[in-house]
Amino acid sequence: MKKIFASLLMVMLLPFAAQAANYQEGNQYTKVSDQLSKKPEVREYFSFYCPHCLRFEPFFANVKKNLPEGVSFERNHVDFLRFTTPEIQFMVTKALATAQQLKVEDKIAAAIFNYIQVQRGAITEEKDIRNIFVLNGVDGAAFDKAFKSFSVNSKAKLMKKMQNDLVKKRALTGVPTVVVNGKYRINADKLDRNNFEQDYINIVKYLSTLEG
Repeated sequence: MKKIFASLLMVMLLPFAAQAANYQEGNQYTKVSDQLSKKPEVREYFSFYCPHCLRFEPFFANVKKNLPEGVSFERNHVDFLRFTTPEIQFMVTKALATAQQLKVEDKIAAAIFNYIQVQRGAITEEKDIRNIFVLNGVDGAAFDKAFKSFSVNSKAKLMKKMQNDLVKKRALTGVPTVVVNGKYRINADKLDRNNFEQDYINIVKYLSTLEG
């Protein structure tokens, strides 16, 4: 019975193994750090001001559904686009960190994308962000407390630091960009254009297993 099970498992793994053999450092992925993240993760560097990022939202939602067990999907907002000032973009980064803390990330992320890119609304101060949260069911007092909290400020600063570290290495030049386990950047332009989504899911799974 054990031999039969082992044989079946090998048959199931063969297609993935064959696909993984096609992934090469410097081609489909690039090593951007010598250290792995503390926990397994897939981190998307993106901006609410980026039209391409909005178009990729359904795509990454599906990638998230297909992550290996124990691997988290993390959004990392950036502040270097030219649609508005870095200060305003960092305020929006804080909005994302606030939504994560209040456990309404997906709902608020969709609302911010809609406000900026569909409604063409402008964010110029904290009040604009607060209105988005309140209109989407978040208690105003809860928003105020979270937005000003040490944990949210610390998380937003960490997002900026991670962004800046990659920018200095010229490993982050546009969005969306995905880094697996803090170490491997996916080079999306090198993946199979005829089966892009599945190839993307496969390389995420492959990179999440690498330790060296």
